[in-house]
Amino acid sequence: MADYSFPKQNRLLNAADYKAVFSNAQFKVSCRYFLILAIKNNWTHSRLGLVIAKKNVAKAVQRNRVKRIVREFFRHHSAQDPGLDLVVLTRKDVDTLQNSQISARLATLWADLNKLHLNDKRLGAVREPSL
Repeated sequence: MADYSFPKQNRLLNAADYKAVFSNAQFKVSCRYFLILAIKNNWTHSRLGLVIAKKNVAKAVQRNRVKRIVREFFRHHSAQDPGLDLVVLTRKDVDTLQNSQISARLATLWADLNKLHLNDKRLGAVREPSL
């Protein structure tokens, strides 16, 4: 059975981690309900941070539900593209979506993020000077 835990090594834990992503976002993908910011990290695994504002999702029950769904999605898909620090921000009315709709939106954003990261890797390889 696969291990789908969410250990500390896979989380952004402090304000400095979040600030690094907000200040230096290399990749941005968004839709009506989510914004995902990402930077490359020096780890062999990706790390996730969540920002779910009370202003956008008023009830704690709904905020916790959205967090669980995002973490679950990240656990299942983080191995596909290691080496990113991600911050997922929610927007208004995300709590009106059903669980499957949230997962579908995240899947679309994840695919877009992977394309951006893959293209950046390719461009980085081309930009390196040859000796």
